[in-house]
Amino acid sequence: MGARSSLTVVLAAGEGSRMRSRLPKVLHPVAGQSLLAHVLGASPREPGAALAVVIGPDHQAVADEAKRLRPDADIFVQRERLGTAHAVLAARDAIARGADELLVVFGDTPLISAATFERLRAPLRNGATLAVLGFRAADPTGYGRLLMQGDRLVAIREHADASVEEREVRLCNAGVMTFDGRKALEILDRIGNANSKHEYYLVDAVGIVEEMGSEVVVIETDENEVRGINTKAQLAEAETVMQARLRAAAMDVGVTLIAPDTVHLSADTKFGTDVTIEPFVVIGPGVTIADGAVIHSFSHLVQSSIGRNAQVGPFARLRPGTSLGDGAKIGNFVEAKAATLHAGVKVNHLSYVGDAEIGANSNIGAGTITCNYDGFFKHKTSIGEGAFIGTNSSLVAPIRIGNGAYIGSGSVITKDVPDDAMALERTEQSTREGGAARYREVKLRKKAKLAGR
Repeated sequence: MGARSSLTVVLAAGEGSRMRSRLPKVLHPVAGQSLLAHVLGASPREPGAALAVVIGPDHQAVADEAKRLRPDADIFVQRERLGTAHAVLAARDAIARGADELLVVFGDTPLISAATFERLRAPLRNGATLAVLGFRAADPTGYGRLLMQGDRLVAIREHADASVEEREVRLCNAGVMTFDGRKALEILDRIGNANSKHEYYLVDAVGIVEEMGSEVVVIETDENEVRGINTKAQLAEAETVMQARLRAAAMDVGVTLIAPDTVHLSADTKFGTDVTIEPFVVIGPGVTIADGAVIHSFSHLVQSSIGRNAQVGPFARLRPGTSLGDGAKIGNFVEAKAATLHAGVKVNHLSYVGDAEIGANSNIGAGTITCNYDGFFKHKTSIGEGAFIGTNSSLVAPIRIGNGAYIGSGSVITKDVPDDAMALERTEQSTREGGAARYREVKLRKKAKLAGR
């Protein structure tokens, strides 16, 4: 195989939607990542590849997201919305550098794959000047039509400009194209605005390349892969497709999903082998689940690490910064945040563990609370190995409970407890014989008196 061609990727990330949101369209999430993150994740990233991201005015948040994902990105601003070709030409300086290939992509197609981008680039290495991505639409209404003569693409007609016969065509334009980068600027500069909207359509590049006597190639893909998102309904549809992909991929690597359609995954979820996910589990971004772990029903995990053979739930919530060691257990109605639970730790039920580190094989009784917030600052609780925290205890941070220490049930612990010590904080129990009967008698007399008024 010969040397790889140089490449410029122009990603148009401007608006043009009906999302009814103050959040820019390409920052809306699918499977826990922005639309922009999905497209950039699929876009070629190789030696010699340059990235230009075109944003709308006042969309610094989009520029920030692009830079977070790809620090090498050049940012260009499209001040006026005058069509797709106009958006691409906002990155004129990047295009003018004259890479061998120019790949034009859009930030609202999160389902597109790296393999499709690679297929779209291949014809350029065989002498084509332009390659266009197409798909067979179930309902082509609103899409530009790819007009063919045999195997030749002769034009792309926008829906608004298409004739009745042309609107019957089901082969549609996905918007994504690759150009011979050395000819791209010449082609783009020849695009005019003689259409019903007086905009500069990227699709007109097809006719211009035909006039130049050069080859245009169509590469087809599945409709799901090139779903564009302009509404919240379309966002939900894309989420459905992405979740189906992620579930299938998880099961392909050996994850047991007992009721797949009820499990929500994130694009970056990482699984070991022999993991089991029970029904109605939500896994947010940044979660790693190691070999043999079980996530029980109705649990919610975000930015957490689950060790080998650990168990979570049912009805558990793991917030960012939680780490479970091998064989650790988080039980029902337990919440953990910024907490490290080492191997074998058990927090079986009805507890909150926040800003804490718990040593191996410790047991945290039901109703235990790490009191980590004083209204101004967060404080840490440190519990040593093999400690036993009795039911309904409050550990007021900052505090350290030593190795092997024992905390009596119902205690409010405010001072450090040494290794192997026992701490108990309760008032002495007082039992009054007959006190309950006397109490009821007093209350009943008062109630009767009030009723007789």
